[in-house]
Amino acid sequence: MKVAVTGATGFIGRYVVEELLRQQAEVVATSSRSPAAGVFDERVRHVPLDLATADDAFERFGRPDAVIHLAWAGLPNYKSTHHYETHLAEQYRFLKQLVVAGLPSLLCIGTCFEYGMRSGELTEDLPADPQNPYGFAKDALRRELMFLRSSTGFAFTWVRLFYMYGERQAANSLYPQLMAAGRSGQTSFRMSRGEQLRDYLPVTQIAAHIAGLALRCPNAGIVNVCSGRPVSVRALVEQWLVDNGWTLQLELGFYPYPDYEPMAFWGSNRRLTSLLGGS
Repeated sequence: MKVAVTGATGFIGRYVVEELLRQQAEVVATSSRSPAAGVFDERVRHVPLDLATADDAFERFGRPDAVIHLAWAGLPNYKSTHHYETHLAEQYRFLKQLVVAGLPSLLCIGTCFEYGMRSGELTEDLPADPQNPYGFAKDALRRELMFLRSSTGFAFTWVRLFYMYGERQAANSLYPQLMAAGRSGQTSFRMSRGEQLRDYLPVTQIAAHIAGLALRCPNAGIVNVCSGRPVSVRALVEQWLVDNGWTLQLELGFYPYPDYEPMAFWGSNRRLTSLLGGS
């Protein structure tokens, strides 16, 4: 099976490419810039592409059986209006031309922010109620693609991601900040009070779920990719310290809580488990 991956040089993208290769897929990786030497396995074909201007992407990808669409600009600035003022139209135009050209199956990445400011367990059947520009633009793209699907019939899966961590993550994220502090021998670490409950998975597991859905479960609709288990951010950080044998003093309350997300929410992974089993 031939799978094209957009945003392939990004944090999640590189892991998804590796997982697709592990599952014996033929992989076409695409990104706006050519990757550095050694980023991809020699089996991967890379296609430089600007999705804002591309008109023949399906042919340039070699007419793949599926596309995993990860590319999205401007993160982690979730409040920027560019998400819906400019990027939404670019995203839909790019994906529509893939489908019109003959793409059989599309998996797109959404976000838990589509659920809005709800607390507690979030299930896929809840109506979307995004409260920040990023979540709004993602949900609008999903709705546009659903209208397109009704007239073209392509297989469509919309993956709602929650929180993740792992090596090669952006340096301003929680996990790499803690790793940098521990590895450099610092004695303390600044963070929020850490009482917020979140749903975290290592990026390797997220990539395995995304690849599994694309290869084995086309047309799955909305699927939460998450652990299904709430954990406090403080408990998560403390576990990372134990795992690495570090004794950093946590400066709790140094940073305020984000105002664009509720204090306690996590995803239901029952649908994910029913589709992929325990993988």
